[in-house]
Amino acid sequence: MSPTTSTTAKPGTDAGGRMSRQDDAIVEAAWCYYHEGLNQSAIATKLGVSRASVVNYLAESRRRDFVRVTLDSNVFLYNQLAAELRHAFDLTQALVIPADEASSQRSFERVVRAASDWLPQLLDSGDMLGVAWGETIYRLSEIAPRLTLEELVIVQLVGSRPSALGFAAENCSATLAQRFGAQCINLHVPLLLSNSALCRQLIAEPVVAEQLQRVADCSKVIFAAGTCFDDSHIVRTGIISPKEIAGYRRKGAVGVICGRLIDIDGNAMAIPSEDRMIGVTLEQMREKELGLLVCAEPERASAARAAIAGGYVTHFACCSTTARLLLEGIA
Repeated sequence: MSPTTSTTAKPGTDAGGRMSRQDDAIVEAAWCYYHEGLNQSAIATKLGVSRASVVNYLAESRRRDFVRVTLDSNVFLYNQLAAELRHAFDLTQALVIPADEASSQRSFERVVRAASDWLPQLLDSGDMLGVAWGETIYRLSEIAPRLTLEELVIVQLVGSRPSALGFAAENCSATLAQRFGAQCINLHVPLLLSNSALCRQLIAEPVVAEQLQRVADCSKVIFAAGTCFDDSHIVRTGIISPKEIAGYRRKGAVGVICGRLIDIDGNAMAIPSEDRMIGVTLEQMREKELGLLVCAEPERASAARAAIAGGYVTHFACCSTTARLLLEGIA
């Protein structure tokens, strides 16, 4: 486990460019603890404060992103469950994080945090990374390490759709681009249009056609596979109604990739609104050099299995509970 110093998060300064006394103490405490290996009591003595103050300083240094503590991804890439997943599903790599049996939310955060730390290792200079939408991807983009990845271009994979929870596609791509110091190409169109003629007309607009070409050109993508439950993201955002999704479940729908339904084998299941949607197609998702699927909840194991079966996934991140469900054939 190693601490890393953020490249962009900075303490506040006054008009003369000086840090406040408190910020100075926070940075000093973080340096002594993470780089010099001093314990909290020794730091308290050095700074002339209480040990409780040091605890608060260290917590604040992490909250402000002055310091980020990461675990080497290799710890999670080469454990037994990861090896079994690679072999069973012909994956290039799998990242399996220990589940927190006491808290599903903490398990979710563990997977998202580990995947956000892993992602930069999968990117090369000049890459175009397509970014999907939803809670998992937005949370990952929020907590991704602050880095500068040379000539990286982040591309929004699907058009915009209002989301009461703030997980809109443009938020996901713009936030991740900001964290990685990358150029961002947003797809400045709605995901769902009112009629197919209008959709075709908008797609033909030169500026939109150019943005969609970038979507097609992405060599790498990061996404989550949604569920087909009545409260799934595709229902909450109004792409399909609860009654319609129930009907498609009866027909075999088990997952959603970028707003598109898939069956247990990962095959597309056309929905009435298909010809009114603007965004990456399932055929394009299959063609990518790298497809990183982040499955942060065991409830999405069936959707993840379908995505893997459909050939959309080369790299996979999940918790140990999800891994076991997949390996045991329960998903």
